[in-house]
Amino acid sequence: MSSFISRRRLLQVAGATAAASATGSFIGASPAHAAIPPARADIGALAHPFELGQVRLTASRWLDNQNRTQNYLRFIDVDRLLYNFRANHKLSTNGAAANGGWDAPNFGFRTHIQGHFLTAWAQLYAVTGDTTCRDKATYMVAELAKCQANNSAAGFNSGYLSGYPESNFTALEQGTSGEVLYYTIHKTLTGLLDVWRHIGSTQARDVLLALAGWVDWRTGRLTSQQMQTMLRIEFGGMNAVLTDLYQQTGDARWLTVAQRFDHAAVFDPLASNQDKLNGLHANTQVPKWIGAAREYKATGTTRYRDIATNAWNFTVNAHSYAIGGNSQAEHFRAPNAIAGYLVKDTCESCNTVNMLSLTRELFALDPNRTALFDYYERAWLNQMIGQQNPADDHGHVTYFTPLNPGGRRGVGPALGGGTWSTDYGTFWCCQGTGLEMHTRLMDSIYFHSDNTLIVNMFVPSVLTWSERGITVTQTTSYPASDTTTLQVTGSVGGTWAMRIRIPSWTTGATISVNGVEQNIARNPGSYATLSRSWTSGDTVTVRLPMRVVMRAANDNANVSAITYGPVVLSGNYGDSTLSSLPTLNTSSITRTSSSSLAFTATANGSTVNLGPFYDAHGHNYTVYWNAGGTFRLANAASGLLLGIQSMSTADGGRALQWSDNGTADHDWYMITDGSAVRFRNVNSGKVLGVLNMSTADGATVLQWSDNGTADHRWTLLDQGDGTYKIRNENSGKLLAIANNSTAVGAFAVQDSDDGTADNRWRIVRN
Repeated sequence: MSSFISRRRLLQVAGATAAASATGSFIGASPAHAAIPPARADIGALAHPFELGQVRLTASRWLDNQNRTQNYLRFIDVDRLLYNFRANHKLSTNGAAANGGWDAPNFGFRTHIQGHFLTAWAQLYAVTGDTTCRDKATYMVAELAKCQANNSAAGFNSGYLSGYPESNFTALEQGTSGEVLYYTIHKTLTGLLDVWRHIGSTQARDVLLALAGWVDWRTGRLTSQQMQTMLRIEFGGMNAVLTDLYQQTGDARWLTVAQRFDHAAVFDPLASNQDKLNGLHANTQVPKWIGAAREYKATGTTRYRDIATNAWNFTVNAHSYAIGGNSQAEHFRAPNAIAGYLVKDTCESCNTVNMLSLTRELFALDPNRTALFDYYERAWLNQMIGQQNPADDHGHVTYFTPLNPGGRRGVGPALGGGTWSTDYGTFWCCQGTGLEMHTRLMDSIYFHSDNTLIVNMFVPSVLTWSERGITVTQTTSYPASDTTTLQVTGSVGGTWAMRIRIPSWTTGATISVNGVEQNIARNPGSYATLSRSWTSGDTVTVRLPMRVVMRAANDNANVSAITYGPVVLSGNYGDSTLSSLPTLNTSSITRTSSSSLAFTATANGSTVNLGPFYDAHGHNYTVYWNAGGTFRLANAASGLLLGIQSMSTADGGRALQWSDNGTADHDWYMITDGSAVRFRNVNSGKVLGVLNMSTADGATVLQWSDNGTADHRWTLLDQGDGTYKIRNENSGKLLAIANNSTAVGAFAVQDSDDGTADNRWRIVRN
């Protein structure tokens, strides 16, 4: 039974409204406890994040999100969170009320949320030194230890800790249960590990090791086939947390247990670079991929790295919406199927949180790959920041982010739209990952590699690089402004480098030091390296010019989102309903303010206000638009347009590149054909195909009557920088120009993906 079905079947609307106030002091300065370092260093890591306590957000939209989450973490009644653990382990519930939603006593995900709270409390203590959060975490750990200590009286084996009878695991092992038991165990293990690492609780360590020992005993009795059968049921990131436990302790026992959770049915296709994601429950898979990345860093086994990398590539390039989220109704759909799934239950928040974690893992291995943080910024900014309700002092969040025309955050059934979480009546998975996300919003702004500082994100913040005696203060109103400044103070003597991400979406980036523009490489889609002998007070100014770009859906270039730099803009439709995507006049998009991201455009013949999607709250919106009509294909290498030789209208007319002389043979229609598209020439009415349906490199591309053959079908692969690779469905080869030519009249051919710019195309609207 899929976890998606069980979630919908089991969900109860039983929200209790009781609340208890929390007391405790708040320390706004640096944290009281530095993270406990792991016993083992990560293999293959070329870049490293800073500890949570070394980076803090300053006044901004992002800090507001953190503060609202902090309010909730300080408010929540820990005894209510302990109800199911205590009841299951045959201890008094201390008069606490039971929770509703996914933590109700008879719900199939009970006791998953507590691990998320442990992680969020620990992270916020590391970030801010909030002793109320620390004390709530250590109190919960102490009470969980009592539950674990009562196992004999409760009839459970040593180390067990859960909200379910242990006998439920027998049914799971026998393949007669679809309960997500190890999913909940994963959350508990991770929360305990974070309390140990960030707060320094040895009791959390002891409870963690005892529970991990129970997992070892329980799974060690199973054959490999029994284990693989059990892994068909969602188990979270068990391979990830157990590998982390191996890295933290140096005890190889935990790596052995972690590798039992390697799910062959998912890992084997990914290791072979095959996209077999269609139909899979999405968030069941992403934590496994994080585990694969962690297992690579623990073992150096390249198969694990390939699994994680291929999974990221497939998900980002073929399964993600413009806002960076993925999935519909919690499931992956066919590769590039985007425009056909613009509905209420898109972009489950958990998936995006976990994709951000996977991106961090991969960046540590390949810090030159700008696409990683181009994606991170897109998903972090456009989905996750807007996931939280800015009108709610407890920072409640959405489960899905609706992308239907006329969608609205905070409206609709819990698992069918974008309704908000509540204090005690929901406790979805996305509420838990939301707690984690909004207590570590700063964790990827900066990385370091030896003496090099890497700046990935442009967010108001202060970095204290204590190991080097350096403070970096970033001041910006980005993305409303295209400029950010980084002031370096402290013991900055000596020569060292600052590497700054130059996003793929910008052109004409500039970098200045103390007002003097630097003559360094700053190409879009790269890192600019600023190496110098620094003086305290040096100020780096980075300018990243932004422009409006239409981001077409992979499967239908007539359906597009509006982007301005990294920001997805949505249309404000107030309380009006929309039955279909509005038809947008793309040439009408106009910025109306220099200090905020306010725009207007004409759609369906009327003026509509546009603004950042992360601020689209309290009104109906649209993210995607009908931006149909004809377009031109401009080659990214030459800038020349794809057209037909001599304006031929005959079958077999060759496709080649020409200067823009305004003739109709340069204009194309895009026709959706399942998960692919066909390109129909406006002048001839013929469609683009490949000579004799060839699958060879260098085969000529020309026009044919539309006879429905597979060589007439193409898929668009979004490169994240306003360009697309166009892949032939019959051959799998890319539309390119013969011999990389930039000359007028050069023929279009199909070639293997060699990464050259002549394989990339811009869609230019007429």
